[in-house]
Order: sequence, then structure tokens, then C-alpha cells
Amino acid sequence: MSNLILNRRKLLSTGAAVGAGLSMPTILTAASHAGYTNAPNGSTVTLGFNVPQTGAYADEGADELRAYQLAVKHLNGEGDGGMMNTFSSNALQGNGILGKQVTYVTGDTQTKSDAARASAQSMIQKDGAVMITGGSSSGVAIAVQGLCQEAGIIFMAGLTHSNDTTGKDKKANGFRHFFNGYMSAAALAPVLADRYGTDRKAYHLTADYTWGWTQQASIAAATEATGWETVANVLTPLTTTDFSSYVAPVLNSGADVLVLNHYGGNMINSLTSAVQFGLRDKMVNGKQFEIVVPLYSRLMAKGAGENVKGIFGSTNWHWSLQDEGSKAFVQSFGQEYGFPPSQAAHTVYCQTLLYADACERAGTFNPCGVAEALEGFQFSGLGNGDVEYRADDHQCFKDVLVVKGKENPTSEFDLLEVVEVTPRAQVEYEPDNEFFAGGSLGSCNPGM
Repeated sequence: MSNLILNRRKLLSTGAAVGAGLSMPTILTAASHAGYTNAPNGSTVTLGFNVPQTGAYADEGADELRAYQLAVKHLNGEGDGGMMNTFSSNALQGNGILGKQVTYVTGDTQTKSDAARASAQSMIQKDGAVMITGGSSSGVAIAVQGLCQEAGIIFMAGLTHSNDTTGKDKKANGFRHFFNGYMSAAALAPVLADRYGTDRKAYHLTADYTWGWTQQASIAAATEATGWETVANVLTPLTTTDFSSYVAPVLNSGADVLVLNHYGGNMINSLTSAVQFGLRDKMVNGKQFEIVVPLYSRLMAKGAGENVKGIFGSTNWHWSLQDEGSKAFVQSFGQEYGFPPSQAAHTVYCQTLLYADACERAGTFNPCGVAEALEGFQFSGLGNGDVEYRADDHQCFKDVLVVKGKENPTSEFDLLEVVEVTPRAQVEYEPDNEFFAGGSLGSCNPGM
């Protein structure tokens, strides 16, 4: 660890009291401020919001942009302040970041790694973005995280659920607020065993890229540990829209559970196909056939309509939570846009505030100062209880929600019911866990 910085852990070692709700400043020497990529020298600082505006995850991207724009308003002292009023750190004052007004540029990842990298590179090289954030695909997140590491820019990941983002592909310049496949499985498997029994045969349909692979491996291992058997795992291209040819073989497989390791439009289409084939009405092995969606969102539930009723899954956050931070965000977002935010919106709003807060506590936009301020940072007031950005891998640890499709929704937004808030301790793991093996965090790159 750099001897230029007195961070929170050093303060702890001297006996200073630092709780989950209290942030302490990172103190930098003058040398730490020199020579980094896109150091802002005017009255503004530019952030890059790189989201899927087209493609299978475009609905998530649209809500991300809404949240990013709201976060910028709050940082610049406009609006009601949202979760800045509940955030345990008091570093943000509504006067921008380090006294500079926040501006932003946007890009379309197209849910394609090459397009996302090109968009992010343009933001860095042409627009002078000092931080890149966004995305709703782990393939995109991993690609852009690698680019930001090379360029000397902080990457605050959006929706990325693959274990690899903070596993074998982790980078010192990257940070993830979203949970991952292992955490979903750790929260969901005990609930599935309790509701559906331990003698189950599962057939998996899996998106054929890094998220799908690690999500499937995680949920298969966790359910097998309760007694389930995995009878098949079939990979499906991300570009698939008609899943009938993938669902039909399930009928004669002997499986009595279908696990859809799909997200966004893919999940909507695969679930619709499964219902059209009558799977939810069948009895197999003397049991009612069930469908599981390990990773859920309200936007997906809305797209799937009636088909989500009673189906279990997990989610990173939900607008019905009653903690003060969640209520403040729901109120602020609702006043701005007329409907409640999704987990995508919550995640990226938090990432924007956390980046700005780290800059304030570090006293610099230098990515290495920002990274040190984020490493090991403990906080509360942004939903999901007490939270920590683990220094070992830059993974955020917090409570995880198990949800199911609501049987009697009261509105088009009241589609998911939180059935269990899984405590953070149940989903935590050691940095060398087998699902996160390989790769190295490396050293922060300040760029220039």
C-alpha cells in the first residue's frame, strides 16, 4: 500500500473509531495529484455514462441513464438530494465534485464488447471523461474494465453479475457495486430447497457468455449441495429471440425444474416460450414442474407480464425496501420520472455517488487516490444495510434479496415480492474461492 496515503485501515490500526456509517478522509501528498489521465483543469469535470441504448438490454440502459442524470443533478446541488441525504459519508456537499460542476457524455454499448470499448475509448480520448461507468452485460463490463485499466481511468461497473468481473478478470481500476452469480446462488438455493424440496432434477438454459457460464455454475453447485441433480445445461446465444427449439427438449428430459440463466429480453422471451409449451402446468416425477430465474429485475418482470407470477429469483435491490436510503431514492426518482426505479437505476446512481464521494475524501481525481479511498470503504444509507468494498477484489458486499413474481400485483410496477432479505454474511466468500480463482487485481494505473 502506498506510503503517500493514510487510509481508513491505517486509521483503524491506530485505534480511531470507524463504524460502517462513518467515512474518514484519505490524505494525499502533493505528488499524488500529478500526472494522471484527463486531470480536469477547468470549472467542470466530465463523467462517461456507457449504457445499452439498443439491443437485448436496452430497457435497463434507459433506466440507467435516468438514474445517472438524477445523480448529476444531485451532485450539482439541484433537486432534493436523494440518497445524498441518507449516505453515511458526509463528504458530498451538492457543489459538484471537488468544487467542479459535473457534466457528462453518453454512449451506446449495444450490449457488444467491441462497441462498448469503442464508445468508452471515445469518451476518454475525445471527451476527457475522468471516470467511465455503466453497462448491463458482464461481457461489456469486463471489456470496458480492461480498457479503463489500460487508460488510467476509474471504472465503476453498472450491471455485471458474472463472477469473473471481480474474479479472474478483476482490475485495480475497477469497482463493482452489483452482486454476482455466487451471491445469487448462496441466497436462492436454500429458499428453493425449502419451497420445492431437495429431490429435484434441473434443466438449465444458459446465456452463452461470461455471465451465463458463471451464473449457471454457481446455481448448479448451490442447488446440488441441497440434493438437486443437474440433468442438462444448454448454452443459448445472446442474440436468440425465439427459444422454442431450446425449450422443446425439456419436455422429454426427465427434469422437473427449468432454470433460466437469462437476463433482459432473453429472459422475457425464454420464459414466454416455456409457458407457451405448457411447462408450468405439467406434473413430472410426481411433482409440479417449476421454473426459476436466478437473476431478476422489475423491468424483466414487466416485460414477461403474467408469466412471472410465483417464479423465484434474486435481485440486487428493490424499490419496496423500507430503509431510509431506498425510500429517499424512490421518492426522488419518482418525482423526476413518474415511476419507481429499477435495480439498474439504483446500482448506477450509487456508483456515481460513491465515485464522487471517494474523490472528495481523497482530495483528488487521481484514479489511484480514488481507488485507495474506495478500497475497504464501509458505508450505509444507500440501501441493503451495511456495505463494504472489499480491498482484495473490489467487490461490494451487502444483503441480497430473494424475490418472486407477485400473484396479485396492485400496479404495473408492483410485480416482485421480496420473500427474504439474505444477510450479507450468508453470501460472503473468501477471495480465493474456487468460483473466483485466477487473475490478479494488479496495481492501480493513473495513466499519464
